[in-house]
Amino acid sequence: MEEVVVLIVGAGPAGLAMAACLHQRSVPYLVVEREDCSASLWRCRAYDRVKLHLAKEFCALPHMPYPDGTPTYVPKMEFVKYLDTYAERFSVEPRYCISVESAAYDEGACRWVVTARDTTASTDVMFTAKFLVVATGENAMGVLPEVPGIESFPGETLHSSTYRSGGIYAGKRVLVVGCGNSGMEIAYDLANHGAHTTIVVRSPVHIMTKGLIRLGMTLVQHVPVTIVDFLIVTIANFTYGDLSRYGIVRPKTGPLLLKAKTGRSPIVDVGTAGLIKRGVIKVFGEISNIIGNKLEFEGDKERYFDVIVFATGYKTTVSSWLKDENCMMNNDGLPKKGYPNHWKGENGLYCAGFARRGLAGISMDAKNIADDIVSTIKLA
Repeated sequence: MEEVVVLIVGAGPAGLAMAACLHQRSVPYLVVEREDCSASLWRCRAYDRVKLHLAKEFCALPHMPYPDGTPTYVPKMEFVKYLDTYAERFSVEPRYCISVESAAYDEGACRWVVTARDTTASTDVMFTAKFLVVATGENAMGVLPEVPGIESFPGETLHSSTYRSGGIYAGKRVLVVGCGNSGMEIAYDLANHGAHTTIVVRSPVHIMTKGLIRLGMTLVQHVPVTIVDFLIVTIANFTYGDLSRYGIVRPKTGPLLLKAKTGRSPIVDVGTAGLIKRGVIKVFGEISNIIGNKLEFEGDKERYFDVIVFATGYKTTVSSWLKDENCMMNNDGLPKKGYPNHWKGENGLYCAGFARRGLAGISMDAKNIADDIVSTIKLA
């Protein structure tokens, strides 16, 4: 049994930010991480060409801006380097290969009792903590949808978390399922590498340039969001024209307001829209059935494919191990309370990085939680 003041579960950006904020306030803590490295999503599960979709001024963690000379849109490996430097500066040393299996509050001891598995030593470990911070993130596990007939497909199927580059798919017929930022960028990457690329677009999406999103996020700090949305949508419509003829329809709610209400991000276009308009990338609707290599789509369309990439998002794993009678999180492992009150539960329980507001949301969570823990300690 190891006693700690604050136990942080997860060593991604949220866990590192949380540790840095506690370090700055001289609060003892321990970070545990199930993988063998920090930021495993970025190191091990991100495709090669990915960059931060938002400008760097919206993506710095607390107490450390990006160094001079960092590109406006930070590439994957530069972001990993930033995280490594961040951890070194604030003396964050996670304990790796510790997979939390259960966390429950002991009313008598007024502490969280956490059981875990040391996967390196193949031993069980146990911690008690006054405060517990869930920082495992919204993207802990890839989601694969149920598709009729998928078991008959003889080709390769993969989740976007295992996709690296389109180079090995040159000349192949590849279907990307999912039209979020990952799906759109993977489709672009595949097409640029010579794959015959099709993307499934099942719901309305906002397609924006990086510059428009940066403009919108800057203006919304001073101007009502509905006005900002109207402005950037008007410019986007002028830039891209009517995309509905290609199977892409805009939501009625503006991109920034939609993000605030639902967590759904607009598509930050890397060139995919242009390839769709030129017919290089085809757009289809929902898959209705799969029979061998033949895929049937809504509208009585059918095509043959060699590869299917599911860019269908992620889910959290919190609900599998957090035993919280007060139920801070719902069955999907996300906070029940809406933003900005989502980060605090009962009995010293917190969550960081679940606001669906990216790295800026992580920074706000970490600062708020650190302030609250310090205030609680002072009152004790």
